[in-house]
Amino acid sequence: MASKASGTGLMTVRTWHPLGRVTGGTLYPGLMVTSGVIYHILRFLTIPVDIRNICVLLAPAFSGLTAFAMYLLTCEMSISPSAGLLAAAFMGITPGYISRSVAGSYDNEAIAIFLLVFTFFLWIKAVKNGSIMWGALTALFYGYMVSAWGGYVFITNLIPLHVFVLLCMGRYSSRLYISYTTWYALGTLASMQIPFLVNRRHTNDYLGVFGLIQLVAFADFVRGFIPGKQFQRLLTAMVIIVFGVAFAGLVLLTVSGVIAPWSGRFYSLWDTGYAKIHIPIIASVSEHQPTAWPAFFFDLNLLIWLFPAGVYMCFRDLKDEHVFVIIYAVLASYFAGVMVRLMLTLTPIVCVAAALALSTIIDTYVFASRGPSPQSKAQDETSAEGLRSTRNPVVGISSYISKAVVTSSVVIYLLLFVAHCTWVTSNAYSSPSVVLASRMPDGSQFIIDDYREAYYWLRQNTPDNAKIMSWWDYGYQIGGMADRPTLVDNNTWNNTHIATVGKAMSSREEVSYPILRQHDVDYVLVVFGGLLGYSGDDINKFLWMVRIAEGIWPDEVKERDYFTARGEYRVDDEATPAMRNSLM
Repeated sequence: MASKASGTGLMTVRTWHPLGRVTGGTLYPGLMVTSGVIYHILRFLTIPVDIRNICVLLAPAFSGLTAFAMYLLTCEMSISPSAGLLAAAFMGITPGYISRSVAGSYDNEAIAIFLLVFTFFLWIKAVKNGSIMWGALTALFYGYMVSAWGGYVFITNLIPLHVFVLLCMGRYSSRLYISYTTWYALGTLASMQIPFLVNRRHTNDYLGVFGLIQLVAFADFVRGFIPGKQFQRLLTAMVIIVFGVAFAGLVLLTVSGVIAPWSGRFYSLWDTGYAKIHIPIIASVSEHQPTAWPAFFFDLNLLIWLFPAGVYMCFRDLKDEHVFVIIYAVLASYFAGVMVRLMLTLTPIVCVAAALALSTIIDTYVFASRGPSPQSKAQDETSAEGLRSTRNPVVGISSYISKAVVTSSVVIYLLLFVAHCTWVTSNAYSSPSVVLASRMPDGSQFIIDDYREAYYWLRQNTPDNAKIMSWWDYGYQIGGMADRPTLVDNNTWNNTHIATVGKAMSSREEVSYPILRQHDVDYVLVVFGGLLGYSGDDINKFLWMVRIAEGIWPDEVKERDYFTARGEYRVDDEATPAMRNSLM
């Protein structure tokens, strides 16, 4: 793809015509850098592997690393030998993660979920040991995560929240201070090296917790030099003054524009209707829609029942690492409920909690004949009643029966889970996004290959510099498979340019034609699935084109013009004049 140098990186001139796009300033480089590093390492080792094969197999390879990271994280939460293995096995086959880790799924999430889990493992190790080394490693992998996926903000907010809750619980320690300050200083420095984020203004939520822990550390230091009553008065006055100054400073900086407001995606997490009204391009993405309840059972299946039990067990022990699990579980559950895409962040903690619950059942019943479980060993050694009961033959027989029942139930449970994961993976997550599989009325399979054929036609029958206008969903595929310049693509970095395409699609010919000529458009690509019953075509997406265009030109494009008097969106003989006369 043609490109030229610019002041901030390579400028691609065959995308976002006629604007072009600065590649380094509009995407996360982590995925591409990882692929390139692996390629050059294999070349150095004289292993001839094509870069395309590396891209195809990158997600499955990192899914293995994710399972290993899950094992390490869960082992920090439990002394049970089976908990880590169960969590790794769950993570390896659960549909909630396989949806983004199948071969050929070359997207940011392919490496990001591994980095998410491994960063949390390093953070727990840092908190346990109070080590600068573990804190620095946490910052290193956090910086790697920042370079790979926008989901880094989950780490950015979860770790400070964990520290804040521990401080509120009165669990301040030098271990916590060393871990957080090391991670904050080095992690912030690492995140500033990503060009895509340097140009984006956003609030550093963890700065407040960093300041708070400095005050708590100072108060802990002063406590030994001031009498109790005077220390209480000093502490109360300091809290009031600091809170007032911080609140006033936050308001002043926000009003003056020094601190930018939160992003539209952030607001849409708290108000599911916000994006549809104010930023329709966010709401137009299917992954940003609220999650339907069946989706939880579809992606997590039986783990969803063990999840609350595992969280409850964390409350029983409630060490610092268990507080982290509880906070993670609550936040991820909420966010996964308001945005389908965030099911990815919920899946790891579900696997951890489910493994904690199931490992307790296994240790208590299945391995009972081998001696007491690690959790109950101390109690059994000091319980004379327990020792007497084991000599009772009636109690012994009943224990063997209960063991057999529980063992068979666990085996059946796991077999059903594996069967579900296999079925979901083969039917829902194994098809490429370009070639679609559907079912005929008689139940036979029908392959929809129209996308690939259309792109192949463009590649073979149009000039190399022919400009293609389509909705942004197809931009990457046109650029990669048809090798033709496009007006917009999936990067969606310029909302106004996307709105221009939406205006052209939704306007009358006398309005649309000048827009097309102004942008040197040679071909317009639209997808119509009415004959096949394909619901994901441009007729179905058309209202989002209207809404996005209306956000920029509210006087020229009005969504209500495309609805009938009864408030229906129709494309048949009852369609509105605005719909019938539009370019679409």
